[in-house]
Amino acid sequence: MADQLSKVFAALADPTRRDMVARLSVADATVNELAEPYEVSVQAVSKHLKVLEDSGLVSRTRDAQRRPVHLEDNVFDLMTKWIERYKQQAEERYQRLDTVLEAMNADEATDGSDPSAASAKGSDDNSPHRKSRKGA
Repeated sequence: MADQLSKVFAALADPTRRDMVARLSVADATVNELAEPYEVSVQAVSKHLKVLEDSGLVSRTRDAQRRPVHLEDNVFDLMTKWIERYKQQAEERYQRLDTVLEAMNADEATDGSDPSAASAKGSDDNSPHRKSRKGA
């Protein structure tokens, strides 16, 4: 059996279910109300709601004759904590990368600041890799 976070992400993988969640974030709705904008049967919408319900994203209550579907916001807290943990790790990696790049730029700046040192390095006539122009 999958953990709740996996069920939530799997449920949100479908664009119709994501749209239903977005609509439920505004207000509770019945199955018929949720089915209105889609060109699918009420039974198909009920199946989508069952997936959302199994993941813990929504719940159904009884209000006299109505059975409104309610968005459970505590599941979003679980998702947010998971995302924030990895976001923090990514930010720390980027900060380390920034530090390395700044050090590399500083090294290049100090190496390139003395043009005579750079030309002296490149004009070593005793280098075995340097070709003579006479034989070229």
